[in-house]
Amino acid sequence: MTWHKVLRCPWIRKKTNDVTNTSFPCEYTHNNGGFCYERVDRDPFWDPQLITNQNRGKRVVDKEGLSGIDVILRGLQKPPAFLLSRRAPTIPRIVVEIRNSSAMALKAVLVADVPGIDKVPELSATTHLPRAVAQATASKARFVVVGHRGKGMNALGTADQRLRAVKENSLLSFNRAALFPIDFVEFDVQVTKDDCPIIFHDDIILTEVEGKIVEKHVTDLYLEEFLSYGPQRDPCKMGKVLFRKTNDGKVLNWNVEDDDSLCTLQEAFEKVDPQLGFNIELKFIDHAIYPDDELTHALEVVLKVVFDHANNRPIMFSTFQPDAARLLRKLQSSYPVFFLTVGGTETFDDERRNSLDEAIKLCVASGLQGIVSEVRGVFSNPSAVSRIKEHNLSLLTYGHLNNVREAVYMQHLMGIDGVIVDLVEEITEAVSGFTKPASTQEGSDEGFSALVEETRASTNLIPNFSQIELLFLLNLIPELLRH
Repeated sequence: MTWHKVLRCPWIRKKTNDVTNTSFPCEYTHNNGGFCYERVDRDPFWDPQLITNQNRGKRVVDKEGLSGIDVILRGLQKPPAFLLSRRAPTIPRIVVEIRNSSAMALKAVLVADVPGIDKVPELSATTHLPRAVAQATASKARFVVVGHRGKGMNALGTADQRLRAVKENSLLSFNRAALFPIDFVEFDVQVTKDDCPIIFHDDIILTEVEGKIVEKHVTDLYLEEFLSYGPQRDPCKMGKVLFRKTNDGKVLNWNVEDDDSLCTLQEAFEKVDPQLGFNIELKFIDHAIYPDDELTHALEVVLKVVFDHANNRPIMFSTFQPDAARLLRKLQSSYPVFFLTVGGTETFDDERRNSLDEAIKLCVASGLQGIVSEVRGVFSNPSAVSRIKEHNLSLLTYGHLNNVREAVYMQHLMGIDGVIVDLVEEITEAVSGFTKPASTQEGSDEGFSALVEETRASTNLIPNFSQIELLFLLNLIPELLRH
C-alpha cells in the first residue's frame, strides 16, 4: 500500500458557508500518474486514515463527516518542496474547489471573483514561458506594487464588495492605500477647460437632470463645475448625483461604501501621505487625434503643478497616448515616463499601440524609461520580457489578472518589475511572502528606475526552483487564462 502525503494550505483561513466551485482544474500530467491531496484542517504528515490507494481520486470525509478540499495535483507524487513548508516564502495561492465545513476555511483570491476574467482569450505562447522564467531568475530586481486608482478601481456591476469599498481616484482612497506596503498609487489626470489638472478616470462624466441622464466630456468642464459632481466638502452644498456607464452600456448610480469628493492634482500632493509615490497617468480621449501644440499645452499645465508641489515625493508618468509620452520626455527629464499599452490584446489605428514590440520601439526612439502593459499581453508573449530588458527598460503590468496571486507570483519569477493592482490588501500580503517589503527612495532624480535598481545587488530576492517546481507554476498561468 502506498501512502500519499497530505498538505496544509497556510493561506486558507476565512470561513465559507456554501459550496464554491471555481472550475479551476488543478490537474497536471506526470509519468508516475500519482495523486497528491490537500487538507486545510490537518498539519503536514503521513495520514493513512485519509489517503490510500483505495480512496484516491475521491472526496475525503473525516470522522466528524467534514468534507476536505481534495485538490488533486495529478503528476506531483512528491510535491515541490516549497509547497510542503508552512512558512516557505514562495508558496503560491492555488485556487481550488471548496466544500463547506465549520472547521475549514479559505483565504484566496478566487478566479471567479476577478471581474472580466471570463473574457480573457486563450494563451497563445505558453511554450515560451519556461524560457522567460529561466532568463528572469538570473536578475535580482525588487518587485513594486502600485495601487490602481488608489486602493482599487470601482466596478459597479460586480458582486465583489471590495471593488466598491471606497471611491476610486479620491484622497480617501489614496490615503487608505498608503496604509499598506505599496510604493505608488496610480491615478488618472485630465485638464479642465480652465487649465486645472484634476483626477478622474472616465472621459465622460454623467449625472441626472429632470429624470434624464446628462453626460459631458470632463475636459469641456470648468473646475468649479467638475467639483460640483458627487459629495461636497462644504456640508451646506448639495452635489450632483454621479452616474457611471459600464462596459456593457448600462448606466448605474455610482454608489460605494465610503464616498469622497472629486479632487485636483494639487490637492493630492497636499493631502496624501508624502512618502507615497504617485504614478500619474495622463488621460486623453482614446481615439482622438491631437496636434502636438494641444498636447504640449496640457502637459505643461500638469508639469507646473508637479514641479511646484512634488518636493521629494517619488513620481512617474504614464500614458496610452504615444505622442504625449514622446513630448513629455522632451519637456522634462526629472521623472521617468512609461508608455501604456494593451500589449496586443486590442487593435488600434495607431500601430504604436498594438504590440509590445511597437512599445519597445517607441520607448527607444523617445528615450522613455519603461512600459506598462496589460498583463495578458505579457503572458501571451513572454519572450518580449527579455527584449524589453535588453533595451534597459522597466516593465510593469496592469489588468484583472493582477488580482490573482498566482499571476502576480509568476510575474515576479519572470523578472517583471511590478504590478498595478485593485486588491491592495490581498496582493501586498501575497507579495510580502516572496519578496522584500516595498520601500521608497526619497529624493531620487530617476524615480521609479532608481527604485527598481535599489536592491539589484541582493542575492536572495528571487528563489531558485527545481524543474518540477517551475513546471508546476508554469502550468498555473494557462489554466488561469482559460478561465
